[in-house]
Amino acid sequence: MSGQWHIGVIGGSGLAAGLALDDSQVIEVTSPFGLPSAAITTGTLAGVRFTFLPRHGEGHAIPPSQVNYRANIDVLKRSGVTDVIALSAIGSLSSAMAPGSFVAVDQFIDRTTARDASFFGPGLVAHVSLADPVCPRLRDGLVAAAQAEEAQVHDGGCYVAIDGPQFSTRAESRLYQTWGGDVIGMTGMPEARLAREAELPYAMLGMVTDYDSWRAGDAGIEASNVVAVMERNVALARRVIERLAASLPGTRSPSPIDAALGNAIMTAPGARDPVVVAKLQAVAGRVLK
Repeated sequence: MSGQWHIGVIGGSGLAAGLALDDSQVIEVTSPFGLPSAAITTGTLAGVRFTFLPRHGEGHAIPPSQVNYRANIDVLKRSGVTDVIALSAIGSLSSAMAPGSFVAVDQFIDRTTARDASFFGPGLVAHVSLADPVCPRLRDGLVAAAQAEEAQVHDGGCYVAIDGPQFSTRAESRLYQTWGGDVIGMTGMPEARLAREAELPYAMLGMVTDYDSWRAGDAGIEASNVVAVMERNVALARRVIERLAASLPGTRSPSPIDAALGNAIMTAPGARDPVVVAKLQAVAGRVLK
């Protein structure tokens, strides 16, 4: 069914201050999966409803592996979000993707190990398709908006997700290159997985801050250098989002991702744990009726 756009934006390092939303309201939204990173801020850009959530909380107090990704996606879904855009700082594993440029990610390699990577589990089993984890419609829109703002943007790139909070060793960085990784970060997974389970089209615009650790002769990464590059790009990233908002069609046509759970639920109705079903009403209520 066609309807109105409601874009959720998850802001990473350097973007905790959010977007310049019109008629903004700060709202505390609760989740059965625990506390989200922060309250949401909802308002409009170019007449389109946007809801912003800082991934690391106010003042960047939450490290990557302690972000409650499930609660974050759940509260965005509960808020009526139809699509999710992630803004993240990333390192480059490619000489072609220089610091200061943007990458519209299209694939992920998940190297995280200790994070809740699914809304489903014992009592309610589901398997969604993740072959193409990024929404092409959203990604194309981000690329076009970045180009219109004269940003240097790469159309596609494979994101290697690591736990952190330390940056990679040189050996790890070079290994990820051999796997086909183009960029590296600490927050893209399980965020993208959970968005798919929640039937939310997801796209990531990564802001390259460094060359990771693979270049011979380079010094190791320092967090202060990452922050400095991010700060130079924050205003441009906000303009890209504003440009995207202005470019969206007046009516949102359906996406195949809106029905990602259609054939994913494996547990027979009579065997489903009612406690788990209740927790999943926002994420999967469409298919659990």
